[in-house]
Amino acid sequence: MLQLRDLPSKAVLDKFSARYPEADISAVSSFLHLLRVASDLSLALDACLSRHGLLQGRWWVLILLMREEHGISLPSVLAEKAGVSRATMTGLIDGLERDGLVERIFDKHDRRRVSVRLTAPGQEKLDQVMPDYYTRLRHCMAGVNEAERDMLNGILVKLNAGITAFDAPGANASGTSFKAPVQPHEKSEQAPSKGS
Repeated sequence: MLQLRDLPSKAVLDKFSARYPEADISAVSSFLHLLRVASDLSLALDACLSRHGLLQGRWWVLILLMREEHGISLPSVLAEKAGVSRATMTGLIDGLERDGLVERIFDKHDRRRVSVRLTAPGQEKLDQVMPDYYTRLRHCMAGVNEAERDMLNGILVKLNAGITAFDAPGANASGTSFKAPVQPHEKSEQAPSKGS
């Protein structure tokens, strides 16, 4: 993933705004800063996990399994919760199974139906990783107080609602464009009622 190491100055953003009047400079600046911090956080998490011989994908699978009662889940459910394809999840499970961190359990009546279970070594791996992860996370977030964290969470919910703008068709030659997403705190006249 390409990372933007050099965030643009206000002068640079003003230059782009002069050429592209659609640009909301403060929105662009905040968006790019958020992308930069998100990529830095992902790299920092990778570095933390690599000290324990894990990558993010495999780590998330172990965590998802630990969340489940008896540490068992279906590969399709894991894929959905992790936001990856079933093929990607199969690859993650293959690697974890080779290392003895998970095991596949085949249905006695239908060998095509398979579940995945967190093994004792898998739980031990998490028990090694999680204290280090939580300690580093606590230090990372130390400069943000509880009120600021609540505010940040609220902002992130609003940003997540706006992500659909990237999926919607943009302005085309006829001048029609997508409608801005409704913010969580706003009411849409066209929104269905809870009973529908």
